[in-house]
Amino acid sequence: MRKKHLIIFTLITPLLFSCNFGGNSSEIYTGVVEGTVVRVPALTGGKINSLLIDTGDQVTKGQLLATIDTLELSYQQQNLQAMLLEIDNQRQIATTNLGRSKKELAYITEKYQRFEDLLKTQSVTQQAVDDLKNQLQNAEAAYQTARQQLGSIDAKRMQIEAQLQSIHKKIADATITAPLGGVITEKFYEAGEAIPPLGSLAEIIDLKNVWVKIYISEKKLPLIKTGQEAQIHPDGISEYLTGTIGWINSRAEFTPKTILTDETRTSLVYAVKVYITNEDGVLKEGMPVTVHLNPGN
Repeated sequence: MRKKHLIIFTLITPLLFSCNFGGNSSEIYTGVVEGTVVRVPALTGGKINSLLIDTGDQVTKGQLLATIDTLELSYQQQNLQAMLLEIDNQRQIATTNLGRSKKELAYITEKYQRFEDLLKTQSVTQQAVDDLKNQLQNAEAAYQTARQQLGSIDAKRMQIEAQLQSIHKKIADATITAPLGGVITEKFYEAGEAIPPLGSLAEIIDLKNVWVKIYISEKKLPLIKTGQEAQIHPDGISEYLTGTIGWINSRAEFTPKTILTDETRTSLVYAVKVYITNEDGVLKEGMPVTVHLNPGN
């Protein structure tokens, strides 16, 4: 998920006059409405079986947007499940072999110790003891080989299980849902087309919580603070909305080049974000608005 700022223009400096709003002198700034924009990715690529949205649709978080074909993935899933069955059979055989070799090793070890004791009384020949020692070495090697085979089978099973989990995730990701509520501003594919992995299916903008970015001069900066209220007046609408200063840049910047005079172009300003709750959807992305600030209130 990423945030993208869609801005048509922002008039940087305050207008060269003040007005009375609610009986108090207020500074007026202009800007445009912005919102959080997300491009919805198709984590699993493939043919789009169904596309349930169109440009301009209002969607809610978690709403189904599209489904991707998973037939090939289901075949891969079946193949891996069959491999797991084969691995389980191999493990049963390896477990049996390990148990047999362990018993054989224990038997020969006991017999070899007994023959060594008999050799001290010359009840058996040195050759018999040497033969048993050779058998003991072979039994130890067979036991270690059986253990390694079982460990190799377990490692192989883990690999297949990991591949199977990856396939499960890809199949789950083939059902694309909205990561946030908002309006579909653009769709990039149609049903029946093939979308690559991580390709952008559509773009959603959240208009429930929006903001306007304005720029405050150094002289006016000490008069404002985060949490301070502002009045927002959309063009063409009589009512005023309430906003809140939620962020003030700690770093100054030069006024952008859209301001043409040398005096204003060299002025230091601070970016300020005024957040607005837009539950009724009055504000639209890119809509010009005026921001009324009462410094010091």
